[in-house]
Amino acid sequence: MYRIGCDVGGTNTDAAILDITQLEESSKGVLATCKTPTTSNVTDGIRAAIEEVVVKSQVDRGKVLNVAIGTTHFVNAVVEKDASRLERVAVIRLCGPYTRSNPPFCDFPYALRDVIEGPYYYLDGGLEVDGREITVLNTQQIRETTDTIVRLGIQAVAIVGVFSALDHQGLHEERCRQLMLEAYPHLSIAMSHSIGGPGLLARENATILNAAILRFAKRTIRGFRQAITEIGLTCPLFLTQNDDICKWANEQFNGSGFLHGNSSMKDLRDKQVLVVDIGGTTTDVCALLPSGFPRKAANFVEVANVRTAFAMPEVHSIGLGGGSRVRVDDSGRVSIGPDSVGYKLTKEALVFGGSTMTATDIVVAAGAAKIGDPTKVKHIPEDVVSAAIAQMRRLLELATDKMKVSAAPAFVLLVGGGSVVFPKNMSMEHVEPQNHDSANAVGAAIAKIAGDVDIIEVLAGRDEDEVVEAARQKAIDSAVANGADPELIELAGITKIPLLYVNNKATRLIVKVVGPLRTSGNSHAAIPSDRELEDDTSEPQPVVRRDTMAKESPGQEGNMAQPSLGVNIERYRPDVRREIWHISPVDVEIIAIGCGILGTGGGGSPYNMALYVLDIIRREGSGKIRVVSLEALGDDDICVDGSGYGAPSVSDERVSSGTEVPAAIREINGMLGHRDFQGVVAAEIGGGNGLVTFPISAKFDRPIVDCDFMGRAYPTVEHCTPYVYGEPVMPVCVADAKGNVGIVARAENNTKLEGMLRTMCVELGNAVAVAGRPLSGKAIKDFAIPNTLSQAWYLGRAVLLARQKKIDFVEAIGDVSPVKLLYTGKIVDVSRDLSRGYTVGQCVIAPLSIDEQENLGETLETETRNLNVTFQNEYLIAYYEGAGKAEKELVCVVPDLISLLGSNGEALGSPDLRYGLQVRVIAMPAHPLWTESKEALKIGGPEFFQLGVQWKSIGEYRRPRSVIEEFNQDETTPP
Repeated sequence: MYRIGCDVGGTNTDAAILDITQLEESSKGVLATCKTPTTSNVTDGIRAAIEEVVVKSQVDRGKVLNVAIGTTHFVNAVVEKDASRLERVAVIRLCGPYTRSNPPFCDFPYALRDVIEGPYYYLDGGLEVDGREITVLNTQQIRETTDTIVRLGIQAVAIVGVFSALDHQGLHEERCRQLMLEAYPHLSIAMSHSIGGPGLLARENATILNAAILRFAKRTIRGFRQAITEIGLTCPLFLTQNDDICKWANEQFNGSGFLHGNSSMKDLRDKQVLVVDIGGTTTDVCALLPSGFPRKAANFVEVANVRTAFAMPEVHSIGLGGGSRVRVDDSGRVSIGPDSVGYKLTKEALVFGGSTMTATDIVVAAGAAKIGDPTKVKHIPEDVVSAAIAQMRRLLELATDKMKVSAAPAFVLLVGGGSVVFPKNMSMEHVEPQNHDSANAVGAAIAKIAGDVDIIEVLAGRDEDEVVEAARQKAIDSAVANGADPELIELAGITKIPLLYVNNKATRLIVKVVGPLRTSGNSHAAIPSDRELEDDTSEPQPVVRRDTMAKESPGQEGNMAQPSLGVNIERYRPDVRREIWHISPVDVEIIAIGCGILGTGGGGSPYNMALYVLDIIRREGSGKIRVVSLEALGDDDICVDGSGYGAPSVSDERVSSGTEVPAAIREINGMLGHRDFQGVVAAEIGGGNGLVTFPISAKFDRPIVDCDFMGRAYPTVEHCTPYVYGEPVMPVCVADAKGNVGIVARAENNTKLEGMLRTMCVELGNAVAVAGRPLSGKAIKDFAIPNTLSQAWYLGRAVLLARQKKIDFVEAIGDVSPVKLLYTGKIVDVSRDLSRGYTVGQCVIAPLSIDEQENLGETLETETRNLNVTFQNEYLIAYYEGAGKAEKELVCVVPDLISLLGSNGEALGSPDLRYGLQVRVIAMPAHPLWTESKEALKIGGPEFFQLGVQWKSIGEYRRPRSVIEEFNQDETTPP
C-alpha cells in the first residue's frame, strides 16, 4: 500500500513514494525520492518526478493508493510579488455605509499592493449580526460596477460581504457573483464566505490573495491532472490545500519533523527547533514543537506580510533560494532576490552555462558547494562573493530571529533543495535530515485531511445541541469532499464563542475534524471540476502594470501596518516640541501594542483603529494628531470624549465608517450649546478605544490629553472614574453610520443609563459610537487616570524592543511598568456562558509539559496547579486550582489588570482564546482612584462582577512615565 507525495516548487519538483505499512521503521517508509527541475509546463515536471520514484521503487502501480500534490508554487507567486502570475484584483464590499475607515489593501506591503491592487467598491448589502440586512442588495449597482471593472481590463474579483459567515449559504456574495458572471463569464471570482470566519480584514485579505492567484492555480491544477493521467495511475489525486493557497505549510513542516524523528525531537527540548526550508525561490521558517508538529499561529496568519484568515502554522517566508538573482549596482552594492530564475536555474545560472548570477553561483564560487561547472564562476570578484554570502547570512539570521521567542540557541533542521545557500559558518547548529531535500513531498504523502466550519449561528429559540451537531456534520462533509476517509474522521475540536451584547444568542461556532486520506475509490473531489478549470477565451483590455516584479530593499518588507520595520526602536525618539507630542506612524504602532495590553482582554482590537489612524497620517501628514499633558489643561477648558461601544466581534467584522464618533460628539455639543472645545480624552485606554481619540484630534484639530477614564478597559459606561466620583455623564449620545442618533437625556442612575444605552446598541447592530457630556479641565485633572497614553507607548515600545533584541518581553515590560508574571502555560479549556444575559467565560491554563518547554523565559516550574482566568469580555480574576488542593487560591482580581500575552508579546483578547495557545499571564496594579474609595472599589472591583471574593492588591501602583516630560525638546532642536 503506497502513497506518492509531490511538491511543485518555483525551482524544483520533488516526489517521494512511501510504504504506509513501514512508517514506524527507521526509513520512515520512504522507498524512493527524486528532485527534477520545475518546468514552465508543470505537467512535464510532475510527470518526470512521479515516474522516476515509481520506477526507482519498482512498486505495483495498481497498489498506489493516491497521489497528493503540495503547491509551494502558488505561494512563491505571492512572496515574489510576480505580476506574471498574479492578477490585479478588484474588491467588492457588500457593506452599506460601513467599513470606510479600513479600505481594502490597507495593511498590504507596499510592493505586493503595487502588483495586485485594483479598484474597490462599497456596495449595498451585507448583514447585521442578528441576520438583518444592513441594506438590500442592489442588482443595478452590481451590474454597473461589473461593467466598470471589465472596462478597466481586470478579470480577478474578490467579493466580501459583512457577516457573510452568518449568511450560511453566502446568499449576498453568491447572488453578487451570479450577476457578475451572467454578464461576463470570464471573470475569476473569489468569495469570502468560503474562505474564513468573522473578522473582515483578515478574511478579505485571504480572499484577495485567492483571487490574485486563482487563474494561475487553475492552470497549475490542470497540469496536475494531465500528468497523473499520462503516467497511467488510476488512483485518486489530491491537493494538500483546500480553499487556502497556503495549507501547504502544514504538510511541509510536518514532513520535516517526521523525517527527523520524534525521539530525536525530544532530545532537543532544551533548544528552539526551527525548520528552515530553502527552495529555489523562497526560504520558509517554522518553529517545531517537540511533538514534531509546527507551532500554530495565534490570532492570524501572515502570508507575504499580509494578515489573513488562513488557519495554518506560524511561518515566515523570505525571497531567498538557490535561484535568487544576485545583482551588483553601479555603486558596487550587492543585492539578492526577492525574484528568482526559478525552474530555469539549470539553464540560466552561470554554473550551468547561463548568463544570470544566482545564489547558487555564489556558493559555488565560494567553494561551499560542487554544482555545475565551477570554472564558470571564477570571474566573480571575491568582494562580490563575500558581500553576497554576508547578505545571505543576514537574510537568514533575520528570518530565523523573527521565529525565535528568546535569545536561547536555535537548532535548525535544514531541508529543501536550496539548502546549499545556508552558510556553513552560521552561528546556529543545524542538521540535514535523511531525505531532507524532499521534505515537502514526504509531507504531502503523509498528509491528513481537515474539515473546518467557522460560522455564526443564532441560537435563540433553537436546540443548541442540534445546531452544534449540524455544524459538526458540515465539517465532516467538508473533510469527506476533500478526500478524507469517512470511517476514520475524528473531531479535533469545537469552540463556541458567544457574541457580546446580543439578545439572540448569536454564537460563533468553530468546528474542526481530521482524518486520513481514503484508500479506496477513485474520487477527485479535492480538485476543481473541469468546467471550473477551463481557460477563458475572452480578450479583456490589458491592465497597465507598473512593474512585472516588485522590488524592495534586501531584508526589508515595507508594510503599511508596520511603520517600525527598519527602525531601531532603542534609538527611536518621539517628536515632542514645546511640550506637545506630535504623533508619528511609528508612535501609532507602538501605542496600539500597548493599548492591547491595557485592554485586559477587552476594548476591541487596536489593529483596525491603528490602520485608520495610519491612513489619516499618510493623507494629512505627521503632526496633525498631537498630545498634551494633563497639567496643560486649564480648569475652565472643555474636553470631549467619544468611543466605540458594543461587541468587539461585531466591530471587527462590521468595521466602522469613521463618521460615527464625530457625529455623536457634534450632537452632544450642539445639544448643550458648546461651539468649541479644547481637548479630547479617551474614555478607556484599553484596546481599540485607546486610539479612538486620534481621528477625533485630526477631525477637529484639537489635542488629545494624556489620560483616560479607566486606566484599562472595562465593560460599561459606569466604569469611568469621573462618573464614579460624581461628575455628570448625561446626556449621552449614541450614533451609527446610517445616520441614526439616540440621546439618553436622563436616567435614574448610571446602571439604568447603561441598560438604556445597551438597548439602543442592540437595535443599531451591536456596535455604535457613544459620546458623553463634555467635562471641565478641572474635572479631568481631578478624576482621570494620568499618563495612560504614555503608558501604552512605553509598554508597546518594550514589546518591540524585546523582539528586536531577542530578550524576554515580560522583563522588558517590567522595566517600564510595575508588572508581575503570574503564569506561563498552555490554554487547555475555554468556556463561555450566556445565562446571565451577557457573556461570562473561563479560560483554564495548564503548566507546560517538559516536551512543550520552548524557552519562553521564566516559567513557574514549581507550580503544578492550573491557572483559571474568568472574563466578562475583560479578564476579571485569576486563581490557582487543582493538583490535589480543594481550595482555590486567589492570584489577582479587578480592578488590578490581568493580561494574556502570546508568544510575540502582543495581547490576546478574550475572543481570541482557544485551546493550545501558549500564553504568558501578567498583572499590573490599578490606579488608587479605583482602590482607595469604597464606592470606586464597589463599582470597579469584584463585587460589581459577582466574583465572591475580596480585592487583594497585586502590588504598589506607580504613576506611568510621561513621554512629553522625557522627550520634550526646544522648537529648534530636530526630533
